[in-house]
Amino acid sequence: MSEIRTVGILTSGGDAPGMNAAIRAVTRASIARGYKVMGIRKGYQGLIDGDMFEMGARDVSDIVQRGGTMLYTARSKKFTTEEGILLAKKNCDEAGIDSLVCIGGDGTFRGALDISKHGVKCICIPGTIDNDIACTDYTIGFDTALNTALEMIDRIKDTEMSHSRCSVVEVMGRRAGHIAVNVGVATGAVEVITVERPYDLDEICKKMLEQKATGKSHFEIIVAEGVGNSEQISNYIQEHTGIDSRATILGHVQRGGSPTCTDRVIAARMGCYAVELLGQGISNRVIAVKGSRLVDYDIVEALGMKKNYDEHLHKLLGDLSL
Repeated sequence: MSEIRTVGILTSGGDAPGMNAAIRAVTRASIARGYKVMGIRKGYQGLIDGDMFEMGARDVSDIVQRGGTMLYTARSKKFTTEEGILLAKKNCDEAGIDSLVCIGGDGTFRGALDISKHGVKCICIPGTIDNDIACTDYTIGFDTALNTALEMIDRIKDTEMSHSRCSVVEVMGRRAGHIAVNVGVATGAVEVITVERPYDLDEICKKMLEQKATGKSHFEIIVAEGVGNSEQISNYIQEHTGIDSRATILGHVQRGGSPTCTDRVIAARMGCYAVELLGQGISNRVIAVKGSRLVDYDIVEALGMKKNYDEHLHKLLGDLSL
């Protein structure tokens, strides 16, 4: 078992509420074990640029309640090249970094896999609001994003009810409809449109008119970002139903804000587990939630998995929307 001396921490890809809680946990758990900790700014680009600093316990004080990431984040095209990876490895060696904890999504995991092939031990923590990492039931940031979207849609619903409108609300989820289907059920949407399922606007319009005939006066349609066309969908609905319809794109408001208790606790558990694995001589793994347990997978295995869409939840929404 090779000894761990210095742990580097980076966040990469899209930011997610709870990343700071994970950074704090990795930092303090590492210091408690006697490891030196280096914070790397702006993800893998920071490794290439040598943009890093030593972190102590006080450097991560009062960050657990903050959204975003104190280490900043970026996507690095140069890190996708062998030249960039070798430069990052050189900077790790010069800083004495023998292990990396990489927080982010699939792209972050691929970066960790690339640099691990050059001898840097890596542990990956899933942090993305989309909850689209196949190997895990849950990713850091998902609960906060859900609650932010829920609050915004509830506010929109007040106006929608007052004006007897249809609100077409686009939530985040470029390649996955997990946010959309969950907030759709939570807000009582008449329909959810996601990338995982085909949709028929004429059928949706028919359903709305049938419900209007029974006395329903206002409607919500939730659209996942990956489907898009929210304005066109809104216009189509108004044209074919006569119901005043408005589109709202929530956008990056869902990424920000103070993380929920769920995201803070899971981030803390994952951060500490990452350090435990390194201390046991285990590396090149992705941490995952399965039920209430934390488990870990080889990075290659994790990247090869496919996440299923919750068809049951989507059907449940249809059953409740009468």
